[in-house]
Amino acid sequence: MELFQLRQGDTGSSAVQVVALTTRIQQLQTHMAQHKKDKHSKRGLDALYVRRRKLLDYMERREFESYRRVVKTLGLTR
Repeated sequence: MELFQLRQGDTGSSAVQVVALTTRIQQLQTHMAQHKKDKHSKRGLDALYVRRRKLLDYMERREFESYRRVVKTLGLTR
């Protein structure tokens, strides 16, 4: 997260939010690998995917250079 912060303690910028969501998504993916029948967590995971996609779409429109850097660093695909 420190890599994308605009200033010390920045948690509101789009890039930092995408990194935070990606971290939560990865944690839930490991949880789902163990607990395949946990439908409630699956629903939350799907919601996080949508939230991250919306933020990335916003970044693509408004802050294209930051968007490209985040996608490349995290290894995300559309």
